[in-house]
Amino acid sequence: RPYQRRGLGWLVYLRRLGLGACLADDMGLGKTIQAIAMLLHERADSESGPAEQRPALLVCPTSVVANWRREVERFAPGLRVLVHHGGSRHEGEAFRQALAAHDLVITSYGTARRDADVIQGVEWSDLILDEAQNIKNPSAKQSQAVRRFQARNRVALTGTPVENHLTELWSVLEFLN
Repeated sequence: RPYQRRGLGWLVYLRRLGLGACLADDMGLGKTIQAIAMLLHERADSESGPAEQRPALLVCPTSVVANWRREVERFAPGLRVLVHHGGSRHEGEAFRQALAAHDLVITSYGTARRDADVIQGVEWSDLILDEAQNIKNPSAKQSQAVRRFQARNRVALTGTPVENHLTELWSVLEFLN
């Protein structure tokens, strides 16, 4: 759709400038598709070969982890996805080794908080927060954890960047930049 093309263009433009992007569209307007398209664009436009590309990290609520995986499989079947969630997830060195075979790691906010040390040890190509209002409290443990993750590009997807106070928007922008 035209507005999704504009959104993708905005994400790519800010990525080139080295600025984090907040995509604050209403629910159902395709933030997921735009983020997937940005990842595909970045990989297609990359000057380095596939072996040099770092994986992207997507942090989302537990309730949408499976949905993200399905959407990536549907719209970007060439992206190799690792779901880092649940009791069978990789830990420590096994996690770092698994990254070489994946383009995108999907995890939940709770897992990101619990596994912050291992996730923090990776420099990600992109760090995408879905439902970014989950970091609206800047002093919450999960907000502090995701702010410490290293990434070349940061994106926040949210339908509600401000729910109660401007501090919530500040927290998202602090993450982005």
